[in-house]
Amino acid sequence: MKILVLHGPNLNLLGTREPGVYGTVTLANINSAIAELAVQLGASIDFFQSNSEGALIDAIQGAVASHDGILMNPAAYTHTSIAIRDAIAAIGLPVVEVHLSNIHAREPFRHNSFIAPVAIGQIAGFGPDSYLLGLEALVRHIRGKAR
Repeated sequence: MKILVLHGPNLNLLGTREPGVYGTVTLANINSAIAELAVQLGASIDFFQSNSEGALIDAIQGAVASHDGILMNPAAYTHTSIAIRDAIAAIGLPVVEVHLSNIHAREPFRHNSFIAPVAIGQIAGFGPDSYLLGLEALVRHIRGKAR
């Protein structure tokens, strides 16, 4: 089983970016924890981070030929990108949307996700554990569909 982990805009700044909201854990630390859990779950992982909407869409479209599912933190594109939503809807792979902070407890403009309606689930508010919970749920979902 192969999972693509996509990190959206500004997540490359984790560790120093608004630590009161996002904590002090770096993206490298998060990727390391994901990779460790993936081994335990018997999955292989590819990571991609971009601040560019088009690059994320290209990665989503490219995943069809090589991956079984996508774990994605679309970051600010969650609330703005119909194009990312449409790319996810078009590919037919299961996608789990994750967020470090609880987007539903933040500013009103963050409450709407264009991604949630085309994702199999959304996990938010557990800091870096959101990724780990999302990975476990995605792997279980994919295994359940294979039965």
